[in-house]
Amino acid sequence: MTKNLFFTFMYINIAVIFICIFTSNYSWLINIEVAFISSLLVSFATFISYKKNVLNSIDLELEKQKDDLDYIDKIDDPYDLYSDDIKEEIIENPTKEQIKEAMKPIKQNYFANFKKGLISYSSFYRVGAYVFLVLGFFYLNNNKLLDVIPYLLGFLIVPIGSLLSKRD
Repeated sequence: MTKNLFFTFMYINIAVIFICIFTSNYSWLINIEVAFISSLLVSFATFISYKKNVLNSIDLELEKQKDDLDYIDKIDDPYDLYSDDIKEEIIENPTKEQIKEAMKPIKQNYFANFKKGLISYSSFYRVGAYVFLVLGFFYLNNNKLLDVIPYLLGFLIVPIGSLLSKRD
């Protein structure tokens, strides 16, 4: 995430802190801050894990393209427009075996995409952020400090900050 977005989050958070201190509502301050920090950690962790996933996919695709085309083909046909692809025929009444054969690549892609998604969901950053979120919630609840309204408002700081920030 950009510095601009981070500073927008911080400005909104500082404004909320001043409002809570000015109104002497420290219960709201604790709830908002725990929710804000949890939300911010989850957002940053998600961004980092997806960024790594995308960069790895780009690197793999570039390696695959290097292997597929030789140097002369890259110059003559950089977009691989004139390759000898096999054109598939449309079968009007396919048999069960033909359907199973046609579905194999789809199932393989489904499991490959599921695996990539699972890797990004279970990254160390995201798991740590969600553990912090759960521990913060239980800390507030066990110490009888949890107030749902300010807790939810604390979560809204990150989406509102995202909407208000200028994009580069």
